[in-house]
Amino acid sequence: MKLIRFGEVGKEKPGVLDLDGNLRDLSGEISDINGESLSTDSLKKLSSLDLNALPLVVGSPRLGACIATPGKFVAIGLNYSDHARETGSPIPEEPVVFYKTDTCICGPNDDVIQPLGSTKLDWEVEIAIIMGGVARNVSESDANSLIAGYCVVNDVSERAFQIDRGGSQWSKGKGCDTFGPLGPWMVTKDEIEDVQNLDMWLEVNGKRMQTGNTQTMIFNCDYLVSYLSDFMTLMPGDIITTGTPPGVGLGMKPQTWLQPGDIMKLGIEGLGEQQQTVVSFPG
Repeated sequence: MKLIRFGEVGKEKPGVLDLDGNLRDLSGEISDINGESLSTDSLKKLSSLDLNALPLVVGSPRLGACIATPGKFVAIGLNYSDHARETGSPIPEEPVVFYKTDTCICGPNDDVIQPLGSTKLDWEVEIAIIMGGVARNVSESDANSLIAGYCVVNDVSERAFQIDRGGSQWSKGKGCDTFGPLGPWMVTKDEIEDVQNLDMWLEVNGKRMQTGNTQTMIFNCDYLVSYLSDFMTLMPGDIITTGTPPGVGLGMKPQTWLQPGDIMKLGIEGLGEQQQTVVSFPG
């Protein structure tokens, strides 16, 4: 299934794409796309629905973040070998873990706001894991059974906040408002043949910046769930974004930064596409 949220900001409804790609309203079945609806039992019930019997959504409504109210938004840094090399960083011996804020989450096509004081705004196409079960000290072999699905994330980053002012505190440059576009939809794992072999890409103003594949991950998705579960309990609806391939502005020579008016377009094979316009901080 491709689970989706649609509607005005703060008034999103749950939906699903039918086999013809039409948007169907799920609000008669579940309240939202959240931890409760992403549990294993709930997903089984949803998968048994006759999608063509659900109300058809007419028009082209705004798409909201595909996951509502995650308890945690965990992120992994330097998780692609080719990206680590472009930034001049050593290959991590263990995953680099930081956090994005719940207030950074926005729709896949919403504007990205350049924060006040921002001078080094950057892009990062990433695949995110969406949890469907409770993971606490789980093995890598058991981790996959606790994953509900995957989605596209743009891990928007302010490098001056992250590095120049952040030191080791990456979250300072990762959690600003609109720095976490999610979607366009969450794809349940049964639709993905091999999550460790998906092409991914990002363009800025029509120019290809990032081209990669999830097979160059240093730590794969199942390992990351297992690893994180040693340090925290992962709950249904939690998000783990897993790192980016090469081609970010930070790694360019000369370094290149986003400016108001720039348009980012990005996607991952089987998971859909996003597009955001960078805008100045309001006022």
